[in-house]
Amino acid sequence: MGAKDKVRKLFNLLHLDVTKNLKYDRLTQKIINTEVNTTSNCIDVGCHKGEILDMILENASEGKHFAFEPIPSFFNDLKLKYDGQATVLPYALSNEQGTTTFHYVKNAPAYSGINKRSYKVKTPEIDQIEVEKRTLDSTIPEDHKIHFMKIDVEGGEFDVLKGSSRILDKDHPLLIFEFGNGASEFYHAQPENFFDYLADFNYGIFTLERFIDKQKPLTRAEFKTVYKNGSDYYFVAK
Repeated sequence: MGAKDKVRKLFNLLHLDVTKNLKYDRLTQKIINTEVNTTSNCIDVGCHKGEILDMILENASEGKHFAFEPIPSFFNDLKLKYDGQATVLPYALSNEQGTTTFHYVKNAPAYSGINKRSYKVKTPEIDQIEVEKRTLDSTIPEDHKIHFMKIDVEGGEFDVLKGSSRILDKDHPLLIFEFGNGASEFYHAQPENFFDYLADFNYGIFTLERFIDKQKPLTRAEFKTVYKNGSDYYFVAK
């Protein structure tokens, strides 16, 4: 574990929300601790360095898990780290299959994705790499029930969910996902369509705090407002 990762973990343990991402990490840990049990089967889409997968494994040591990370160097590290604990696959998940150009932001890897997006670095160093594109429904065996999914793919979350309709309908897993202005519009995803799609599978959408506090789900208008003003960009669906 690198120095930055150690500091990040310490801040989470002390509940020091120095950044919004640290706050989301802490709240995500709290939700996973509550909602994921020993035998839960989980999916981590956009696994990156495995921060969320670590949380999953702490709670679901007997579950069968899948993690997806298309950046080759990250995929290789994850495959080695989680050998025997999770199935790590190098696919970029979407709503269709084939090969695709993937934009790897070398000096800000967390912003990498199938499509370009707005970046919070002045001069993003982007490598275009070819990766295999898959849907979750085609990758996860039909007899493998999924209890929890985390999706963070820098704007392409709606496409991932559109490629997961069987899983959403049959298993109705708890979802934690990113959906924010500055990323999702580059995939032509709008909050109203996103909300309606999940509503068709009987999901309600919550902010992380709203879910933890057991409040009612967001209305369609509230979800649109939160998206437009950027007050939250990480959500729960149940």
